[in-house]
Amino acid sequence: MEVEAAQPVVEIEFVVEPNYDGWRLDKYLCVKIRRLSRTRVQRIIQRDVVGGLRASTLLKRGQVIRIRRKLLSEPDDIPPPSALGTLYSDDQLLVLDKPAGLPIHPTARYHHGTLVSQLKERGVEAFPAHRLDRETSGIVVCGRTLEASQRLMEAFSGGQVKKQYLAIVEGSPPDAFEVDAPIAEGTELIRIAVRIDRASGKPAKTRFQVEKRFGAFALVRAFPLTGRQHQIRVHLREAGFPLVGDKMYGPDPGYFDRFSKQCLEEEAWEKLRLPRHALHAAAISFAHPVTRQNVSFESPLPPDLLGFVRGNGTGNAPGQVDGSAFVQG
Repeated sequence: MEVEAAQPVVEIEFVVEPNYDGWRLDKYLCVKIRRLSRTRVQRIIQRDVVGGLRASTLLKRGQVIRIRRKLLSEPDDIPPPSALGTLYSDDQLLVLDKPAGLPIHPTARYHHGTLVSQLKERGVEAFPAHRLDRETSGIVVCGRTLEASQRLMEAFSGGQVKKQYLAIVEGSPPDAFEVDAPIAEGTELIRIAVRIDRASGKPAKTRFQVEKRFGAFALVRAFPLTGRQHQIRVHLREAGFPLVGDKMYGPDPGYFDRFSKQCLEEEAWEKLRLPRHALHAAAISFAHPVTRQNVSFESPLPPDLLGFVRGNGTGNAPGQVDGSAFVQG
């Protein structure tokens, strides 16, 4: 009788950053794996967390959390390590230029193809101090030590970091405009999305200015004055100028679900115009975590978005993409 081979497993590792010291394990993992509900996270803790930890376990800075899960086939469209650029590096600070399509942290679906994993392959220990969506390209700031990481995270959460994004939008927005609209988590169709909710949302404000107009589109620079999840994307939709390529806040709220199931129709891709949302983290300014001197970094518009602008909105037609990458857990 043949014995079925055991399914390979993968370990997903998190190192508890200083600002999460004293947090419950389930609350910590909800922050790290945002697409999962707290109930789902608690099931994962019971089944997959190594070391007998409980959901209520209080964490300590520097503690290593390992999740051992069955290995799913990893998407093969992850940008190679050579695509991850370095804008600046010293013994306390690392500033990276992330390509679109590269997740920052490991998940059950992405284990080797992540920013953190690629850094480890280079022998670099660094802790990202903030997040960018997988499809968003541009600047990611990391601390090289736990202390530097803590100071950077405090700067981001305290609104002491000045950020600028470049976005390609549909329509003809005013030369300059501002969206002041509170944001709450969850929508009827997509639990991981956010919504404008003036009754229960958290304050959120973004300033915009047009950099260039071309065809039926505009390249705008966004200045987020707060740091809510998906803030720029949902604020642009609220203003009536949705982000090109945005499957969650774009032409149809059903696109994301069909995309995640790998059954988004060709007509939808034609309306999206790009295979990823057209958002790029272009500039950042903050105090160095050790010297406290102000430092600034810039990242130019990447080739796919630059080509779309130069082609007056007639860039390469998007093809079907493996949407299962968005389904974690």
